[in-house]
Amino acid sequence: MEIRIDGWQSNLTFSCAHFLADYSKCSRLHGHTYAIHLILRGEAIDGILIDFRVVKDILRRLIEEIDHKVIIPTEGKFEIREDEEVEIKYEGKRYVFPKEDCAFLPIFSSSAENLASYFLSRIIKEINASNINEIEVGIDEGRGQGAWAKWQRQSV
Repeated sequence: MEIRIDGWQSNLTFSCAHFLADYSKCSRLHGHTYAIHLILRGEAIDGILIDFRVVKDILRRLIEEIDHKVIIPTEGKFEIREDEEVEIKYEGKRYVFPKEDCAFLPIFSSSAENLASYFLSRIIKEINASNINEIEVGIDEGRGQGAWAKWQRQSV
Protein backbone atom coordinates (compact mmCIF):
# COMPACT_ATOMS: atom_id res chain seq x y z
CA MET A 1 0.00 0.00 0.00
CA GLU A 2 1.23 3.51 -0.71
CA ILE A 3 0.07 7.03 0.02
CA ARG A 4 1.42 10.20 -1.55
CA ILE A 5 1.19 13.81 -0.45
CA ASP A 6 2.01 16.54 -2.96
CA GLY A 7 3.26 19.61 -1.12
CA TRP A 8 2.21 22.09 -3.80
CA GLN A 9 -1.34 20.81 -4.01
CA SER A 10 -1.68 20.27 -0.25
CA ASN A 11 -0.29 23.73 0.57
CA LEU A 12 2.68 22.26 2.43
CA THR A 13 5.03 25.03 1.40
CA PHE A 14 7.47 27.32 3.16
CA SER A 15 9.75 30.20 2.30
CA CYS A 16 13.32 30.52 3.53
CA ALA A 17 16.48 32.44 2.83
CA HIS A 18 19.78 30.60 2.58
CA PHE A 19 23.18 30.58 0.92
CA LEU A 20 25.40 27.74 -0.19
CA ALA A 21 29.11 28.24 0.41
CA ASP A 22 31.29 27.49 -2.62
CA TYR A 23 28.47 27.37 -5.20
CA SER A 24 28.90 30.44 -7.45
CA LYS A 25 25.64 32.45 -7.50
CA CYS A 26 24.15 30.24 -4.79
CA SER A 27 26.78 31.47 -2.33
CA ARG A 28 24.87 34.76 -2.25
CA LEU A 29 22.02 35.18 0.18
CA HIS A 30 18.79 34.29 -1.65
CA GLY A 31 15.50 32.55 -1.02
CA HIS A 32 13.02 30.01 -2.32
CA THR A 33 9.47 28.96 -1.83
CA TYR A 34 9.81 25.26 -1.11
CA ALA A 35 7.30 22.41 -1.11
CA ILE A 36 7.61 19.18 0.82
CA HIS A 37 6.34 15.92 -0.67
CA LEU A 38 5.92 12.59 1.06
CA ILE A 39 5.46 8.99 -0.01
CA LEU A 40 4.74 6.32 2.59
CA ARG A 41 4.68 2.60 1.85
CA GLY A 42 3.72 -0.27 4.10
CA GLU A 43 1.01 -2.67 5.14
CA ALA A 44 -2.52 -1.32 5.48
CA ILE A 45 -4.38 -2.07 8.70
CA ASP A 46 -8.11 -2.37 8.09
CA GLY A 47 -7.59 -0.78 4.69
CA ILE A 48 -5.67 2.27 5.95
CA LEU A 49 -1.92 2.81 5.88
CA ILE A 50 -1.98 5.95 8.06
CA ASP A 51 -4.38 8.85 8.58
CA PHE A 52 -3.55 11.70 6.18
CA ARG A 53 -4.31 14.23 8.93
CA VAL A 54 -1.65 12.75 11.20
CA VAL A 55 0.98 12.99 8.46
CA LYS A 56 0.00 16.50 7.38
CA ASP A 57 0.06 17.72 11.00
CA ILE A 58 3.63 16.43 11.35
CA LEU A 59 4.67 18.16 8.13
CA ARG A 60 3.02 21.43 9.15
CA ARG A 61 4.84 21.40 12.51
CA LEU A 62 8.18 20.86 10.79
CA ILE A 63 7.46 23.59 8.25
CA GLU A 64 6.48 26.05 10.99
CA GLU A 65 9.92 25.66 12.58
CA ILE A 66 11.71 27.09 9.52
CA ASP A 67 9.12 29.06 7.53
CA HIS A 68 10.19 32.64 6.79
CA LYS A 69 13.56 32.20 8.43
CA VAL A 70 17.19 32.10 7.36
CA ILE A 71 18.48 28.53 7.30
CA ILE A 72 21.77 28.23 9.20
CA PRO A 73 23.60 24.90 8.70
CA THR A 74 25.45 24.05 11.93
CA GLU A 75 27.59 21.20 10.54
CA GLY A 76 29.15 23.08 7.63
CA LYS A 77 32.02 25.43 6.88
CA PHE A 78 30.64 28.55 8.53
CA GLU A 79 32.05 30.24 11.59
CA ILE A 80 28.93 30.93 13.68
CA ARG A 81 28.67 33.16 16.72
CA GLU A 82 25.34 33.61 18.40
CA ASP A 83 23.85 35.58 21.26
CA GLU A 84 20.94 37.96 20.58
CA GLU A 85 22.21 38.17 17.03
CA VAL A 86 23.74 35.51 14.83
CA GLU A 87 26.96 36.33 13.05
CA ILE A 88 28.13 34.06 10.27
CA LYS A 89 31.52 34.37 8.61
CA TYR A 90 32.85 32.51 5.64
CA GLU A 91 35.67 33.41 3.24
CA GLY A 92 35.52 37.15 3.75
CA LYS A 93 31.73 37.42 3.90
CA ARG A 94 29.92 38.35 7.08
CA TYR A 95 26.21 38.04 7.73
CA VAL A 96 24.34 39.23 10.83
CA PHE A 97 20.74 38.22 11.55
CA PRO A 98 18.39 38.51 14.53
CA LYS A 99 18.48 35.14 16.30
CA GLU A 100 14.69 34.73 16.15
CA ASP A 101 14.87 34.99 12.35
CA CYS A 102 17.19 31.97 12.08
CA ALA A 103 16.55 28.24 11.84
CA PHE A 104 19.60 26.25 12.96
CA LEU A 105 19.67 22.86 11.25
CA PRO A 106 22.20 20.07 11.90
CA ILE A 107 23.16 19.78 8.23
CA PHE A 108 26.31 20.50 6.21
CA SER A 109 24.62 22.92 3.81
CA SER A 110 21.11 24.08 3.04
CA SER A 111 20.94 22.35 -0.35
CA ALA A 112 17.65 20.71 -1.35
CA GLU A 113 19.39 17.34 -0.93
CA ASN A 114 20.39 18.07 2.67
CA LEU A 115 16.98 19.55 3.47
CA ALA A 116 15.29 16.38 2.16
CA SER A 117 17.56 14.25 4.37
CA TYR A 118 16.92 16.50 7.37
CA PHE A 119 13.14 16.35 6.97
CA LEU A 120 13.32 12.58 6.43
CA SER A 121 15.18 12.07 9.71
CA ARG A 122 12.64 14.21 11.57
CA ILE A 123 9.66 12.43 9.98
CA ILE A 124 11.09 9.00 10.84
CA LYS A 125 11.18 10.08 14.51
CA GLU A 126 7.66 11.56 14.42
CA ILE A 127 5.78 8.83 12.55
CA ASN A 128 5.22 6.10 15.07
CA ALA A 129 3.66 3.46 12.86
CA SER A 130 5.11 -0.04 12.80
CA ASN A 131 3.28 -0.80 9.56
CA ILE A 132 5.30 1.83 7.60
CA ASN A 133 8.20 0.16 5.78
CA GLU A 134 9.40 2.92 3.49
CA ILE A 135 9.41 6.72 3.55
CA GLU A 136 10.43 9.09 0.77
CA VAL A 137 10.65 12.85 1.24
CA GLY A 138 11.02 15.36 -1.56
CA ILE A 139 11.93 19.03 -1.20
CA ASP A 140 11.31 21.28 -4.20
CA GLU A 141 13.09 24.63 -4.60
CA GLY A 142 10.27 25.94 -6.73
CA ARG A 143 8.15 23.91 -9.12
CA GLY A 144 9.95 21.36 -11.20
CA GLN A 145 13.24 20.97 -9.33
CA GLY A 146 13.89 19.18 -6.11
CA ALA A 147 15.68 16.42 -4.28
CA TRP A 148 14.47 13.23 -2.63
CA ALA A 149 15.68 11.14 0.31
CA LYS A 150 14.53 7.62 1.13
CA TRP A 151 14.39 5.35 4.19
CA GLN A 152 13.55 1.62 4.26
CA ARG A 153 12.93 -0.47 7.33
CA GLN A 154 15.71 -3.02 7.72
CA SER A 155 14.63 -6.66 7.79
CA VAL A 156 15.82 -8.62 10.77
